[in-house]
Amino acid sequence: MLLYGRNPVMEALRDGRVSEVLLARGVEDAFVREIKALAEGVGGVRVRFSPRIELDQLAGTTQHQGILADVEDLAWASVDDILDRAESRGEDLVVVLLDGITDPRNFGAIIRSAEVLGAHGVVVEERRSAPLSPVVAKTAAGATSYLPVAQTKNLPRLMDQLKADGVWVYGAAGEAAQELSRVDFSGKVALVIGAEGEGMRRLVREKCDALVSIPVRGKVQSLNASVAAGILLYEATRGRK
Repeated sequence: MLLYGRNPVMEALRDGRVSEVLLARGVEDAFVREIKALAEGVGGVRVRFSPRIELDQLAGTTQHQGILADVEDLAWASVDDILDRAESRGEDLVVVLLDGITDPRNFGAIIRSAEVLGAHGVVVEERRSAPLSPVVAKTAAGATSYLPVAQTKNLPRLMDQLKADGVWVYGAAGEAAQELSRVDFSGKVALVIGAEGEGMRRLVREKCDALVSIPVRGKVQSLNASVAAGILLYEATRGRK
């Protein structure tokens, strides 16, 4: 897979998943030195230079920040990987469940927020999600190298399994009477984010233990899915150690 963007490529280098780096001619010397040092540190990574237009054509975008890398395909984790991550750290589980997030930029932004704010993983349903793609990795700014992202065949069934294990499931819904700031997020929690515009499916909504809303004061009465996820994650994790 061709990965692009400075942070994603640098994290993939640190993770040992890169076989070759392609830099645009004219990229500043300090950045070139940093990339070469990382490449030499892991060994066996070729670094070469090409005209920027070649990178444009290979990436299919001009938003590559002057760097491409040939990397191993991003691999899905398992739900057990996420549960084990929380247990090995001695922490109460915080997991994000995505119901129908098909826009890769929203998907990547949610992964980034989840990693930054200390969640243990993100889970999507196999047939109702954007794939793990270069766009997702670029938007996640390297978080895909650190955070387990898993698939499940049936999200409502997984919610039942989590609840049986003592996980409290909160769904984000704009019309919910219970405001986010009044929720006690202690213990194991799963946070459900629905599709842009459509929200959660009926069965997913019914499986939630509680629905919570983010208060809005402007004329526009809804938030982008990734922004809503970031706010929900912040509230759910800010009191944790």
